[in-house]
Amino acid sequence: MEHRGPRMDDDRRRDFGRSFEQGGEHYERIRPGYPDDAVDWLVPAGTRDVADLGAGTGKYTEQLLRRGLRVTAVDPSADMLAQLRQKYPEAAVLLGTAEQTGLADASFDLVTVAQAWHWVDAAAASTEAARILRPGGVLGLVWNQMDVSIPWVHRLSRIMHAGDVYKPHSRPDVGGEFTGLENHLTRWTDPLQPADLMELAKSRSYYLRANEQTRAKVLANLDWYLHEHLGHDPSAVLQLPYLTLSWRAFKR
Repeated sequence: MEHRGPRMDDDRRRDFGRSFEQGGEHYERIRPGYPDDAVDWLVPAGTRDVADLGAGTGKYTEQLLRRGLRVTAVDPSADMLAQLRQKYPEAAVLLGTAEQTGLADASFDLVTVAQAWHWVDAAAASTEAARILRPGGVLGLVWNQMDVSIPWVHRLSRIMHAGDVYKPHSRPDVGGEFTGLENHLTRWTDPLQPADLMELAKSRSYYLRANEQTRAKVLANLDWYLHEHLGHDPSAVLQLPYLTLSWRAFKR
């Protein structure tokens, strides 16, 4: 039997998702992008039009635009989309959700959802993606995770309450409108200074939803871990190991 992991109820999922509605500039500056290998695998040959749902500040949108694709970026956060619009004016931008995009039927060759599928209603979002895809179109799901198989990164993720746990047999929930779900794993590193790692913690949903006392505790623990326990100088450049998990499925 496929392991799909625990399900988050609708209210809790929406509550967590709303924590990202503000702070677009900070998210754009500190969150990692996506490696070329992962994007090249996901984008089918002959793709022209892409809907990037949950696009945020455009981390994945950027990669799609670099490949000469026509991209429509959709997100429920006006703050996030303001960052995207400023940096990538060539992308079409629309306020909406993965469940209700407001896009026309059969208008896209590819629908991508990067770092956001766990915040949506998978059944409703699958139905919506199938509606806006052309026959034979592809749904692509992407996640960046810190590589917690490395001990120092595992402890870092625990201090951040990041929840990054790679389970090789886990599969995302995708509706019956799609078939042929397959995946690809990319390993890479992101160069960051200790101060950047502190800022990265501030972009996580746990920190964003926490009270001031909890936030101060997280940052104090990170400061101790990076500078005292690991002994890094503030000017050091650390190579933070990441996994990019990419999934694609085809419209029936």
